Order: sequence, then C-alpha cells, then structure tokens
Amino acid sequence: MLDVFIVSDATGKTAERVVRAALVQFEDAPVRVVRRENIRTPEEVRAVVEEAAGEDSILVHTLVSDRLRRLMLAESRLRGIDSLDMLGPVLDRLATHLKLTPQEKPGLFKQLQEAKSREIEAVAFAFRHDDGQKAEELDRAEVVLVGVSRSMKTPVMLYLAYRGWFAANVPLIPEIDPPPTLLSLPADRVFCLDVAPDRLQQLRRVRAASEAIPVDPYASSEQIRKEIHHAQQECLKHRWRSIDVTGKSVEEVCRELIALLPAERRAHGPTG
Repeated sequence: MLDVFIVSDATGKTAERVVRAALVQFEDAPVRVVRRENIRTPEEVRAVVEEAAGEDSILVHTLVSDRLRRLMLAESRLRGIDSLDMLGPVLDRLATHLKLTPQEKPGLFKQLQEAKSREIEAVAFAFRHDDGQKAEELDRAEVVLVGVSRSMKTPVMLYLAYRGWFAANVPLIPEIDPPPTLLSLPADRVFCLDVAPDRLQQLRRVRAASEAIPVDPYASSEQIRKEIHHAQQECLKHRWRSIDVTGKSVEEVCRELIALLPAERRAHGPTG
C-alpha cells in the first residue's frame, strides 16, 4: 500500500484533487491518500515527515512559505522520502516573469474564493430586497437603507452589495407604516438617506418626465416637504443614523456609512 501524504498550509483540497485525477490513470492501484492541512510551522513539517517515514509513502505539498518548502525538502531527503513540491516551481517562475515577490499568505486562494462567493450572494440578496421586497427577511441584512423615493437607496445598496455587504432598502411613505421586521432591527443597522428638498424635486421631475409620471403630487414642493419631514421623524423616533446624500457620489455615501458602523463590524466586514 502506497500512502500519498497531501501536505498543505490551507485545506489541501486542490492538491488532493490533482493527485486523485492522476490516480484515475492507475486502475485498482493500492493507494491511500492522507491529507494533512494547516501545516504552518517547522515543528508541524517535521512531524508530518516523521509520520510519512514509517510508511511506503510520497509527500505532495503545496506550501506557500519558501522557508517551509526548503525545510520539507531537507527533511524528506534526510529520511529518504520522495517529496513533490507542487506550488514552489509555479511561484518561482511567476515571480521571475512578474518581477514581484509572492505574499506567502497561507489560505489566500480560499479567502479570495470565499470573498467572491460572498459578493455573488450579496448582489442576489440586494436584488431580492430592493424597495421593500421580502421585508420579512430584513433581519438577514447587515445594512438597511431607508428614505424617500429618489434618495439614492438602490444605487447605494448595490454598491455595498458588489463589495460583499448584505444590504436592503425600504422606502419611507407617510401613509404606510414601516414593516415590523425593520422596526425590530438594531438601530445601528439602519441608515436613513436624507436629501435636500430642491435637489429631490429636480430628481423627481427628471423621473416624472422620463417615465410619464404626473408631476403633481409626485414632484410637488408640498409633497416633497411632507415626505422628507415624515422620513426625518421616523429616523429620530427609531434612532436611525441619518446621512445627507445631497451632492454626494455613491462612493462618498458608502464610505461615510461604513465609517458609522461599529468597529467590530467594520473589522469583519467585506470592505474592512
């Protein structure tokens, strides 16, 4: 029985898939694949080599640390074990051609994959929870934006989503009570986007013209003052933080919003 030791400073799943793909070419071969993951210290490298030394074995490793790769080679030679460095030669050639030094951060590929997966999920979540949709699921949102119509709720929500934040938005309408799920959220998770009345009127008139919406009452001064006053009162009542979006870009609003999040959430959040 041949033991193939997969040694990695992360999960080792990639190396194992490569090895198993190669083993398919050897029908009914007496092979056992043994995975040793999160190997990140010299002591752990020596322990794995010692374990493999007592068997008919091969060591296949994907260690990003140059120091640990060299130690693995030295220890394997000392104990007469065949070892294969799957990652080192690739890193060396890329470093030569790119004229850059590898970061040597274990698990970085997995982290990048998880970040990309989270971004995809966050964008899907945003589209499902735009403009008050599926309000019963708002407790799953990390950030909820509220405000009157045309206060940049959707653009800001999508900007956050594309950076991995689970965001939703809910319109504040004088004649309609906010959904119970929104009111049950911690106040520091909800942000009210405020906009100056004259700017809001401009935005609504443009929308009314492009979508054939009657200007009155949608873009009338009286209606706009009424809606803004209602939104501001709801904001005060529920202790939601307010962000003035007048004259600001989406990026500026998002930076301001993220800065207002609790430090522990910013530290663990997608945008850091």
